[in-house]
Amino acid sequence: MKYDVYGIGNALVDKEFEIEDDFLEEFSIEKGMMTLVDREQQDQLLSELTRRYGVKTRSGGGSAANTLYAISQFGGSAFYSCRVANDETGDFFLQQLGDHNIRTNKNSQRVEGVSGRCIVMVTPDAERTMHTYLGVSNNISIPEMDFEAALNCEYMYLEGYLVTSDTARSAIIEMKDFAKSNGVKTAMTFSDPSMLGYFKDNVNEVLGDGVDLLFCNLQEAQLWSGEADLDKAVEALKTIAKQFAVTTGANGSLLWDGEQLLTIAPRRVPVVDTNGAGDMYSGAFLYGITNGMGFEEAGALASVASATVVTQYGPRLDPKAHKQLLSLS
Repeated sequence: MKYDVYGIGNALVDKEFEIEDDFLEEFSIEKGMMTLVDREQQDQLLSELTRRYGVKTRSGGGSAANTLYAISQFGGSAFYSCRVANDETGDFFLQQLGDHNIRTNKNSQRVEGVSGRCIVMVTPDAERTMHTYLGVSNNISIPEMDFEAALNCEYMYLEGYLVTSDTARSAIIEMKDFAKSNGVKTAMTFSDPSMLGYFKDNVNEVLGDGVDLLFCNLQEAQLWSGEADLDKAVEALKTIAKQFAVTTGANGSLLWDGEQLLTIAPRRVPVVDTNGAGDMYSGAFLYGITNGMGFEEAGALASVASATVVTQYGPRLDPKAHKQLLSLS
């Protein structure tokens, strides 16, 4: 079978909470960042959040999984390599992933242990702050990869969060080399500013001699390039990505198609929760360019899709919403 996108990522289940900024201050949590924690730390925080605020929503998560879900809901096809445990969290994750043109490594994904979980704390300004316990996903490695699926896709999509694990990083470097040697395009997302703030060397190890398509936001572009000026950051990105998309929040996004820069206007919406905005942008964009759209048209779809997902809680839209978005873009 042919796939539009083959993705590799951490399989996580999100629990979201509406909180106040002083909660982050009280617990010395870095706002707007993803922080890796152990199970005990996460359980303690989860207990405190549940006691004070109650769970707002629970949903399937994981950066690449959210992106592939969007691709599948728009009508594209995808394969997802992940690692989940034989527990209720793993059952929920796979049920949330659904059978919507997303195939997975079913023979190797279920193992003993605890599935990955992510606490998402949303402040009144709609900023999301995450504490993640990777569980068995921390040990994702070559056995979870599917080389046949990777060979039969247009793009291989690598999640930046994977660089924190030695086994995952080694696996995606091997898969990236496999893709390159077999004429498959590679796409990568930086995933979160924390990946550049604390794991930049690991990110660069995966980037190697570059990728065909890169997704990042303005802060990530600045952190990776060391340039505060957007124009200079863009010039730096051209050295490691043949094409890229830089989201700039309320100012829209900037695309480099390999020849020219394209500016995509923002969609003005009431923002409730920014969790999943970048994942949705990547998903809509990848769907577009693998299904007959040009860069500008794909960027317009990505813009309206990411603007829509931030008007609600949770990183994924209702399946029906995707068809409506296709008619709007």
